[in-house]
Amino acid sequence: MTEQAKVPAIRFAGFTDPWEQRKLGEFSKKNTIKNANGALSETFTNSAEQGVISQLDYFDHDITNDANISGYYVVQPDDFVYNPRISATAPCGPINRNRLNRAGVMSPLYTVFSVDASMDKTYLEHYFKTSRWHDFMFLEGNTGARSDRFSISDATFFEMPIWCPEISEQMAIAKQLETTDTLITLHQRKYDKLVILKKSMLEKMFPKDGEPVPEIRFAGFTDPWEQRKLVEVATFGGGHTPPMADPDNYEDGYVLWVTSQDVKSNYLDRTTTQITEKGAKELTLYPAGSLVMVTRSGILRHTLPVAELRKPSTVNQDIRVILPQGECCGEWLLQFFISHNKELLLEFGKTGTTVESVDFGKIKDMLLYMPSTVEQQQIGDFFAKLDSLITLHQRKLELLQNIKKSLLDKMFA
Repeated sequence: MTEQAKVPAIRFAGFTDPWEQRKLGEFSKKNTIKNANGALSETFTNSAEQGVISQLDYFDHDITNDANISGYYVVQPDDFVYNPRISATAPCGPINRNRLNRAGVMSPLYTVFSVDASMDKTYLEHYFKTSRWHDFMFLEGNTGARSDRFSISDATFFEMPIWCPEISEQMAIAKQLETTDTLITLHQRKYDKLVILKKSMLEKMFPKDGEPVPEIRFAGFTDPWEQRKLVEVATFGGGHTPPMADPDNYEDGYVLWVTSQDVKSNYLDRTTTQITEKGAKELTLYPAGSLVMVTRSGILRHTLPVAELRKPSTVNQDIRVILPQGECCGEWLLQFFISHNKELLLEFGKTGTTVESVDFGKIKDMLLYMPSTVEQQQIGDFFAKLDSLITLHQRKLELLQNIKKSLLDKMFA
């Protein structure tokens, strides 16, 4: 929005009046009531990501006690809280509204304020999700003596300018953003439930250690799973890095080249870097359906990254390739590795202060229980469909989050 226009890029039909600039202190006041009588015992915190939340939920335990909260400020439902702690997502600290529908207490380090009826609280709440107010904060405040805390006086803080339409337009904006948030929450819940379902089914559809059959099987399958070495049902490969000093190996390249940073999901159809035919000349182009495993990285955190190639690709020296053969179904083997991820890293990881590599030679000789090819295919198909649903809701969630980001950018002056 330009200074002359005093209107946002997007408006609802019927609203044409210019927006008014008001100071925060004109429609709000700082709350200074303290918990002197100890009537309230629940301590809140204000998280940039989660908003105003019970300290018990955020930290899994109370970091205060009844003896030291008598000087804490009382936070009523719908009060706003400014947290001066800065982070990557809140460069001058977050301002959030108490949506917990109950009162609690906050450390005096926070600024607690209430808003009068001339301002729609939900409109203001979403306004503080934008960066519109950051310029004022950076101009009038600073990070102070501690680099992780923003410093600004109360008097200056309440001088903050806020662009405001008339109340009916505020309410229309708030309603649209609340609707978007409801959709985001819906898809987040669906996504979370599917992720939990997959975790549970992986545990139940692969045998536990020392057992020849899993807890859950498809109807018609009763034979015990057979123990085989991985080397008996797959072949293996690897790759390297074409000389970086030769631009002809990389410029305008189109051959997919997998590095450890690319293996972030179960399926891989794109890479951060593509190489040219010249760069790929001495590399093997592995077919779609091959499995790639990160066996060397800066740090392998908690899991052993593995994915199935969806397109023919080459790999670098940090990647080992597993090509299922004959009676081994690739989709089943992928899910096997996912289901045993942590155990494999623990067993084959070369540990020090951190796990930086795994012994792939030992992985090739590992023993695994395998069902018949037909049962493998059914298990693989089941998890492939489940993964597709997870990906679908993840993409819908990301789309809605991008829409919300765009609305925040364009619906406020």
